[in-house]
Amino acid sequence: MRMSVSILAVLISLHLLAFLLAVGAERRRSTAKVVPDEYDERTYCVYGTDASTAYGLAAFGLLLISQTILNAATKCLCFGKGLSGRASTTSAVFFFVFSWVTLLGAESCLLAGSARNAYHTKYRGFFGGDGITCATLRKGVFAAASALTLLSMVGSILYYWSHLKADTGGWEKHRNEGLGMTAADFTRQEQEQEQVGDFRKA
Repeated sequence: MRMSVSILAVLISLHLLAFLLAVGAERRRSTAKVVPDEYDERTYCVYGTDASTAYGLAAFGLLLISQTILNAATKCLCFGKGLSGRASTTSAVFFFVFSWVTLLGAESCLLAGSARNAYHTKYRGFFGGDGITCATLRKGVFAAASALTLLSMVGSILYYWSHLKADTGGWEKHRNEGLGMTAADFTRQEQEQEQVGDFRKA
């Protein structure tokens, strides 16, 4: 199995786009302030933009597409041709697990951050009351998602490379060995027939 430059380019591009969206989501987190209602004595929260929610969900989708492409190309490690080479196989398994762990961490942060950022507090109390706050997403959730996205990209690339290194076609190797043995047997039979023919002529 040869390395596909197009698959690598797609994986890197999707991860980088997801990283930029996660960074943008962190910078565009929804902010809020408490303002009094003009019709009564209650107060309510006024929120800014919800761009972070859209950015986070877009990054979530891009990472999901990237992981789908990666596992389709490598047959999800469990299917397809056999792997050979102990060191290469160990590396492939390690980076397979690493890519999934970092992906799930990034996806969890993106999904939780998007959901929390979309939540808007309504009426909180009476005007002049103490402890009135508006629920907002805490700082750092999307930043953690962006860091995990980069780690997921590194893990995906190394997993793809180590899988290709280990994937020497185990079944093809055994088949080629079988073909080689068959050819050797056929050559041996021809030599024996020639020897028998020479003996009869003598």
